This record gives sequence, structure tokens and C-alpha cells, in this order.
Amino acid sequence: MTAVELRRAIAERRLSAETIVRATIERIAEREALIHAWECVDADGALAAARVADQRGVPGPLGGVPLGVKDIVATADLPTCYGTPIYAGFRPAADADCVARARAAGALVVGKTVTTELAYFAPGPTANPRDPAHTPGGSSSGSAAAVADAMVPLAFGTQTAGSLIRPASFCGVFALKPTFGANRMDGIKPFAPSLDTLGWLARSAEDLELMRSALADTPFESLQPPAATTLRLGVCRTHEWGAADAGGAAAFERAVRLAAAAGARLRDIELPAALADLSEAQKTVMAHEAAHQLERDWREHRGELSAALTALLQTGRAISEATYRQALDHATHARRVVAESLHGLDALITPAAVGEAPRGLAATGDPVFSRVWTLLGVPCVGVPGLHGPHGLPIGVQLVGHVRRERALLGIAATLHAVWRDDTPPATT
Repeated sequence: MTAVELRRAIAERRLSAETIVRATIERIAEREALIHAWECVDADGALAAARVADQRGVPGPLGGVPLGVKDIVATADLPTCYGTPIYAGFRPAADADCVARARAAGALVVGKTVTTELAYFAPGPTANPRDPAHTPGGSSSGSAAAVADAMVPLAFGTQTAGSLIRPASFCGVFALKPTFGANRMDGIKPFAPSLDTLGWLARSAEDLELMRSALADTPFESLQPPAATTLRLGVCRTHEWGAADAGGAAAFERAVRLAAAAGARLRDIELPAALADLSEAQKTVMAHEAAHQLERDWREHRGELSAALTALLQTGRAISEATYRQALDHATHARRVVAESLHGLDALITPAAVGEAPRGLAATGDPVFSRVWTLLGVPCVGVPGLHGPHGLPIGVQLVGHVRRERALLGIAATLHAVWRDDTPPATT
């Protein structure tokens, strides 16, 4: 059941919060040995909170809804280890702002989901529920897998490059990366503050909206998805289009054809050649800021960091302040250009990932199709429904207008209805 369905069942007294949490814990117990989505699970704490919620009438828009929390997000009652032994057993003094808001809205935190090392590339043990021989993506690995495997209906993640949209695509779930700055980052370990964005994953666009309204402390209203025939969409393959593999490119083109067949008005959008290096600008900003934010970890635990993170921090330390500022200025100019490209359009359709989830758990895949949009700070929604040549999920990314997440989620619901019956092509 989705979070919205669970809330309805509780309101109609068909289910109790305790019943829901018991089912959640049983599902995790059944599947965790295969999926490894959780850093820790607090079954006793979640059940105790559920009983209290039932006694008080399960208040709040998230009342009784189980929630997973990415393990770079602080929780006062559970360890926060940031995906590295360096912080094993670390217990923050307080909840992160998003956790405190979710709890105030009635959410029941079940546990901490696996993240990659300090939310960069070195993966944890999490497997993709669609095929455990494949990566779930990262860095919000455990959150995507837990939602995809029906362990929890909602889970927090973060994105600095492609850490929400990519795992959502690989695992076949929805993800919202809101407008940069839409939510406070207090209590979330910073990596690159000019890019770091709180987001969440779910199995429906409606659930993404439920969490959005809860965090904003505004009344939840069901989405009103627009008719496909009213949509004006830009098709933006981006300068990174050549990175798509054959299956990823075919799935994206199929998504475009299905949207057109449903009556949406489509227009090809080509970003100017002057913006072709935005992905590199994102890498510059991320590396430079990470070197500053992780200075203490570098100084005190350099030998315990992965080769990938060590290389990034070495790169970041070598980037001059002038080069870093130039990348930020480039992004500022690009935001104006992209805003102009969106004029007269409801959203852009753009790839979410290179293709299907790569085989193996040693890497989390390439975030190339999210780097630019994260740098620009625009809201993005990962929409599932398509499949690649081996039957694994491939999502589509929607890019919307700044601060208009609700409208973008309505479009996501409409297009998911268009794409969700996509028949996987025969395996070759």
C-alpha cells in the first residue's frame, strides 16, 4: 500500500498504526538478508511509537506511516554512521530538521537506510530488488531499495549529483528532488552545500506530494493530474545524450513516443553549446566544496577513506578559488537560460539514467544525466514505468519550474499512467 492508502485505511479504522508497523518489520525480516537496505532497524522503537499513535488517534498527515531515513540524516534515537566505519556508533544530539518535521507530522521512523560512503560513490551492500545481481544505484541506495521492495512506502534521500533520480530509475520507483533550498538541511552531513538537496522516494507521485506538504506544514490535497492532451513538454536529450546506452536511449525515445500518442504537445529543446560544459562545472563545484567540508575526515582518517573519495578530495584541494567561482558564475548564467527554455512549457522530459542498473554491486552507476539539473537547482521528479532490454526498470526525469513541485508531481502522475504499461522488450 502507498502512504496515502495507509493513511486512508487508518482514518477509516481498517488498519492500526501498530498493524502497519508489524507488517513492515515482518517484510524487512523476510527480505533484508537478500536486499541489505538497512543500516539499522528499530523494531521496538517503531512499535512503541505506533502504539502511542494509536492511543492518541494517529494525528498528522503522516500519522502511522513507516519511514526510512538515509544514514547521513541525523536521528537522535538511532546511530548515524554516514556510510563509513569512521562514524560507527555515532549518535547525534538531535534529529535533523526533516526528521523532526516528519515525526511531528506523525511518521514512524523504522530505521536508517544504507548510504554509500559519505554519500559519494563507494557502495554499501545494498542490492537491487528488481534483480539482486544489480546495483540499486546510489548514494540513496537503501532508501530506493527499501521503497522498491515494499519495506516502507516513503524514505528520505539526498542528492548532490544524481543520488535520488538515478537509484529511483534503477529500482523502478518515484523520487522528488525539490528546488534547491526548498527544505532545510540542518542535521544532514554536508558534502557540497551549493548542491546538497533533501529529497524522498516513494511508489507514487501522490506519496511524494504527501511528504512535501508534511514538511512544508501545509494541508495535504490530492494531486489533480492534468489531462495528457493539455501538457506542453520540452524534450531535452541534453549534451550528455551520447552517454546513454542502447537500451536507455531506446527507452527514452519510447517514452517520448508514448507521450505524443497520449496527446501531449512536444517540442525539442536543445541547450546552447555554451552550456555543454555544465556537467564539468558541477564536478568542479562538488569536488572543491567536498574538500572543504570533509577536511577533518581527510586530516584525521585519510587512510580509511575509499580510493574514489580520496581521489575526489585530492582533486578538490587542487581547484583554485577562481576556478570554483567561475563554475558558480557559469551555473548562475545557465539558470537564466534554462528558465527561458522552459517558458511556455509545463516541464522538460529528459533521461534519468544511462540505462538499466549495471550488473554487480561494486559501483552505483553514472549520475551523468542528473549533474546539470542538480547544479542548476531546479526541481526534478523521477518517474518509473519503462523497461530496458533485460526487463529492468528505466525511469524518465521531469524537470520543472522553480518552486512549482506540486505542479510537476501532477505531471508525473499523468505521464506515469502513460508509461506504466510499457511492455519490456524481449531479452537479447
